[in-house]
Amino acid sequence: MIKISPKTNLLEQSIYRYSLQDVSEPNLYREIYTYKDVPMIAFNHRRVPMGMPQEVWITDTTFRDGMQSQAPYKPEQIVELYKLLSRLGGPKGIIRQTEFFVYSENDRKALEACQNLGLQFPEITTWIRASLNDFKLIRDMGIKETGVLVSCSDYHIFKKLGMTRGQALEHYKKTISAALELGIRPRCHFEDITRADFYGFVLPFVNELQKMSGESGIPIKIRACDTMGYGVPFSEVALPRSVPGIIYGLQHYADVPSEMIEWHGHNDFYKGVANASCAWLYGACGVNCSLLGIGERTGNVPLEAMVMEYASLRGTFDGMDPTAITDIAEFFKNEIGYNIDPMTPFVGENFNCTRAGIHADGLIKDEEIYNIFDTATILNKPAQVTVSSTSGLAGIAYWINAHYNLKGEDAVTKKDDIVIWIKTKVDAEYDEGRQTAMSTEELESLVMQYRKEN
Repeated sequence: MIKISPKTNLLEQSIYRYSLQDVSEPNLYREIYTYKDVPMIAFNHRRVPMGMPQEVWITDTTFRDGMQSQAPYKPEQIVELYKLLSRLGGPKGIIRQTEFFVYSENDRKALEACQNLGLQFPEITTWIRASLNDFKLIRDMGIKETGVLVSCSDYHIFKKLGMTRGQALEHYKKTISAALELGIRPRCHFEDITRADFYGFVLPFVNELQKMSGESGIPIKIRACDTMGYGVPFSEVALPRSVPGIIYGLQHYADVPSEMIEWHGHNDFYKGVANASCAWLYGACGVNCSLLGIGERTGNVPLEAMVMEYASLRGTFDGMDPTAITDIAEFFKNEIGYNIDPMTPFVGENFNCTRAGIHADGLIKDEEIYNIFDTATILNKPAQVTVSSTSGLAGIAYWINAHYNLKGEDAVTKKDDIVIWIKTKVDAEYDEGRQTAMSTEELESLVMQYRKEN
């Protein structure tokens, strides 16, 4: 059949309809995933076109995947983080949805408290087990969309579920039917898609889901889950590892609209953010993230990173409030007790901080020389310096001006007496064998001491 593609607006041959390959033995892609070696990236040089949707957004899994890797948050902590997510996402709902567990009393208490806030965004969704009782529970709680696990690699189908592909497909269809019968939008979590047989199982299953969606009139969302972080952002890489190939394949071979495709990645090979950006660029409207990237193993895609990626790709924050990122980081540190690595981009204590004196000298002359952007305006976090043995006079002068908010004529320079005096004291510390940087309290004490003596 030849028809106009709604994606490219060109006549295309629609002949690609893949049937289930119900194999007797699992395809574990042993040539790629030997397990004894680092997984190989195999190229087949087949390119697919880039096609970013007109509208893209972020979804959140802080209260689901993010809570699977540490102690559960208290309901009141979830409520505060939910409010911060809403503020960060802005009135256009760039942070479109967030998902909750509903297993425990605390889970349901937190969910209901967030519902009672009456905020439009992010929409509250859930993640549940595939049981009729759970579907009825969330329906009664007023939830319109839920995530349902549909593991799609042979690792999971054969080894975890003990089924064949055909049996898994029928089992999943029954589960999705239960949601549709109750009027709930299913979000199918295609777990381990980067180790799955894309043409032999994923596409035939998605085609079945598309039929079910058409018959019921209820949209079915496909969440492509890079559960182990095996995805790579290169178009020329062979499936199942190519993120462009996965997103393009869902659209082109299964007619899944962009707004029904969501990417969920992990960061095991440091490709989490790149893969999520790639998913946007090749046609997925949604990328699923967690605050600070907190999640299983190496974590999920950091939500704050995708806020910045959005601004980079769109040239605007579209109403998002990025200063909320700093408040979120402070909440995690002060209220939850979470230890953020100081070098973490955007949220770490030292992400826009320099120790080198020559860099501090540059910051004094023009902050733009050594700061990635106006962090004071965008994140409410001015550029900083850490005073150590290598900070020099410039570093001390910059610290004093930044810490005490001294500007213009009030600002000190590296030639001022207070700067020279403090440097003498700092040098003495390191001459005696000190290794650590000077703390804020120690520097404040030196400033007070100078003022008393002079």
